[in-house]
Amino acid sequence: MKRGESLAKNTLILSLGTIIPKITSFVTLPIITLYLTKDEIGINELIMMFSILLLPVATLQIQTAAFRFLIDVRDDEEEIKKIISNIIGFTFISSIIALLVIFFCLYKENIYLRLLICLYYFADIFANTIRQICRGLGKNAEYSISIIVSSFSTLIFVLIFVFILPGGLIGVVVSSFLSSFIAFFYLFFRIKFYRYFSMSLFNKELLKKMLSYTMPLIPNSISGWLMRLADRLVVTAFMGVSANAVYSLACKIPNLIDNLQNTFVLAWQENASIVSKDHDASEYYTKVFQMLLNFIAGSLALLIAISPVLFNLLIKGDYEEAYFQMPILFMAMFFLSLSTFLGGIYLAFKKTKSIGLTTTIAAVINLVFDISMIRFLGLYAASISTMLAYIFLFLFRIIDVQKIIQIKVKICHLIFIIIVLLIECLLFYLDKIYIEADYLKLVNLLIAVIFSLGINWDFIKMLLGWWFRNDKRKS
Repeated sequence: MKRGESLAKNTLILSLGTIIPKITSFVTLPIITLYLTKDEIGINELIMMFSILLLPVATLQIQTAAFRFLIDVRDDEEEIKKIISNIIGFTFISSIIALLVIFFCLYKENIYLRLLICLYYFADIFANTIRQICRGLGKNAEYSISIIVSSFSTLIFVLIFVFILPGGLIGVVVSSFLSSFIAFFYLFFRIKFYRYFSMSLFNKELLKKMLSYTMPLIPNSISGWLMRLADRLVVTAFMGVSANAVYSLACKIPNLIDNLQNTFVLAWQENASIVSKDHDASEYYTKVFQMLLNFIAGSLALLIAISPVLFNLLIKGDYEEAYFQMPILFMAMFFLSLSTFLGGIYLAFKKTKSIGLTTTIAAVINLVFDISMIRFLGLYAASISTMLAYIFLFLFRIIDVQKIIQIKVKICHLIFIIIVLLIECLLFYLDKIYIEADYLKLVNLLIAVIFSLGINWDFIKMLLGWWFRNDKRKS
């Protein structure tokens, strides 16, 4: 299969594991905002964010080695078993130790809530670890299906434990635990996971080799987590849990872009790793970067245009302040998307130290600006610090990655895209300030459609040509 077709196929498969969960999360969002207090929503957001930190810390990011190392040995059954056995054995021991620490650190909380949080984290760790193993084995369909199973399970359990039975915060945590457990259970039997595991295959040298690859990724994951959680922690410390709930909801719609590009990046990491040894890798990476830049910009433009309607439909209650944070967060997600693409190149060439360094510096910038400015700017300090950190991350990586392989960037084209997106953000603000000016929504949508079609026209023609060629072959 050609590189482009392989990337497109994997992106399509993995997109199902991204789009459907977002749809179900938007169904559950009105329920959660209606039946949970602001304080409970703030606490739940912290629980979810800590789960993002726990996985890389508890496992030393070894699940990433599962993906990268398994790609190189897909035809060697014995090596596959060795890699998986070492990863699972290490993950089990390290996660048990981490969860015991967390359980006792939460001594002020209700014991049932403490137990449920730890059970959720344990199930989440193993569900995500086995998903990375699936990716390493090339089982992207199973990877996506497990996420879909998890998301629909969450929807069902939220309806049961929050909407029907007024379980509140505990009901949400129970739903998260059960959905992660079901996802793990599905993958365990779907890929016959038990065939790959044996403690007799433990290999100290192999484990060291994998950990030497993943250790630099720990600061990357922690720093990436800090950039997301630091805002919430600073907001909570200076403005209270209710303000954290407002900020968390402000991130919901902009994060759609992050989830959209994450779908592509999941496929891209595999594709980039395979292509890294080809003689035309530089040309190929440049072409894909330009395509991603146009696609993300076009998608973001459309999202900004329809966000006023989405906000009114999805966010229930007194959260109007969240609306004004969103344009800043839209721009932050734009630069994050480009930075994440470049991170895939680092992984392809196993330059994990560069990933950790760039993300750590960005996290420091985010935290320093956040703490120093929150007394003066309020919630705006959190959103602006996030945007500045991601701008730095992109600029640093696009310069640094040239040391590995040359990626050509059309500067004038990039500036044009940024200007159009800023204009859309301005119209987004004005639409809220002038409540009766509904025509601004139409103007913004018109700009978004023309802009998105214009910069992605070559890509659209390529897709249509590919579709009709395949259709003729079938005929």
